[in-house]
Amino acid sequence: MLARRLGLQLGRPTRTLGGWLVSKFFKAHNDLLEENAVKLSQIQPDETVLELGHGPGLGLQYAMQKLTGPQGKLLGVDVSEYMHQMALERMQEQILVGKVKLILGDVAAMPFEDHSVDKVFHCNCYYFWPDLQRAAAEIHRVMKPGGLMVTTLRLDRVELLADKKVMPTENWRPEAYMQALESAGFTGVRMENRKHKLIPYEAIYATAAK
Repeated sequence: MLARRLGLQLGRPTRTLGGWLVSKFFKAHNDLLEENAVKLSQIQPDETVLELGHGPGLGLQYAMQKLTGPQGKLLGVDVSEYMHQMALERMQEQILVGKVKLILGDVAAMPFEDHSVDKVFHCNCYYFWPDLQRAAAEIHRVMKPGGLMVTTLRLDRVELLADKKVMPTENWRPEAYMQALESAGFTGVRMENRKHKLIPYEAIYATAAK
């Protein structure tokens, strides 16, 4: 029961003590993954960039540092109202000037136009998507031809949580997500083992073929 509750909070934090603890966990453990997801995405100043499962907004801040051109725009989607509100507060200034737009909603049903996004990044969230095929198809739909998708994770920690029955399904397995990406039309799907200041992590890449 405790593992299931933790899994629910990790997937959709709420404005409770558990959700507050999860937000602190994100800040302590996701910063490295967010920073490197942005770095590996090779964001250009005038691109339109989307973060999936933006959480409290750490990755949004890193991405905003890259979008320095007049056409540069940052989008974000998160299913947690609690995380959405935290990110709105963190990115308030950029939202007011029209550089950032955040949506409270489902990755599998995003209100963005077809072929409108240059880059997509995310970390520590695909494990909680109930339907990887639908989510991957929706990501592919909104991306421009040749657009790059990058996700980062620490597989050893994910495996530990899965062993503790925190993960709700087998979707945490990288091969499940990679297969969904390929089925949706992505090419060049691969996973690399990387390090940041001697800390190991994994990165999954996929290119939106149209």
